[in-house]
Amino acid sequence: MESLDEGVDIEAIIIDFPKAFDVVPHDRVLKNLAASGVDSRVVVWVREFLVGRTQKVRVGWQLSKEVKVTSGVPKGSVLDPLQFLAYVNCTWRNIASNIRIFAGLCVIYRKITNKNDMKK
Repeated sequence: MESLDEGVDIEAIIIDFPKAFDVVPHDRVLKNLAASGVDSRVVVWVREFLVGRTQKVRVGWQLSKEVKVTSGVPKGSVLDPLQFLAYVNCTWRNIASNIRIFAGLCVIYRKITNKNDMKK
């Protein structure tokens, strides 16, 4: 807000993590979790929780065929926070910008001080 009040241009990216988390591949969650230094037994436990899940959809009296679920994380599970953190923690590695996360939204931003800043 200070930059805007001062008339300084900023560049920003806003990410809605809960929506992105619906489609993140299971292997990426597991890779990020393993890279975070969590005990390998926990990674195996989370893999067993995610891999091999199936789902069906019911509309009225009609029930769809069962399909494999290869992305997203079941909402409301006790593993939700752990998997969310494993997914988002890799976001700010190697980023030379400011990052703010609040209630599942991530804002990555930086001041534009010269024309070269807009080319990166």
